[in-house]
Amino acid sequence: MEKKQYIEAGRIVNTHGVAGEVKIEVWLDSPQFLKSFKRCFIDRREVKLLSARVHKGFLIAKLENVEDVNAAMALKGRTVFIDRADARLPKGAFFLQDIIGADVVDESGNGIGKLTDVMETPASNVYVVKGEREHLIPAVPEFILSTDAENGIITVHLIEGM
Repeated sequence: MEKKQYIEAGRIVNTHGVAGEVKIEVWLDSPQFLKSFKRCFIDRREVKLLSARVHKGFLIAKLENVEDVNAAMALKGRTVFIDRADARLPKGAFFLQDIIGADVVDESGNGIGKLTDVMETPASNVYVVKGEREHLIPAVPEFILSTDAENGIITVHLIEGM
């Protein structure tokens, strides 16, 4: 599976204050992760993060060349991307977009389908797998036995009714 160079990291949902800061809804594991980046990309342009802090689950960021509330307002609704090369993931970790399209097999190696979507729920993510029929599989160790993001294979344990 080909990995995209740029990863959707979040969306600018509003301005913050009058000095040009933006409020970013972060789509990664945490706002803290995005805070560690020195740059991001908006509309295919590199933008330096001059400062960033986490506030009530959002990232409040001061971006290069965004000097006032009007400039910040112009960015509202835009998607923020990060470059994969800038990300330092722990061993075994992966971006969810890297497993979309992965083959899903049971513990015997029988094909179940392809991962088509990941639903985020308060308890855990739920993998949407489409094959002969659709399966909704909670992304917890009881059901997800292994994830090989490099080769695009997810091994699962299904129970009756899944």
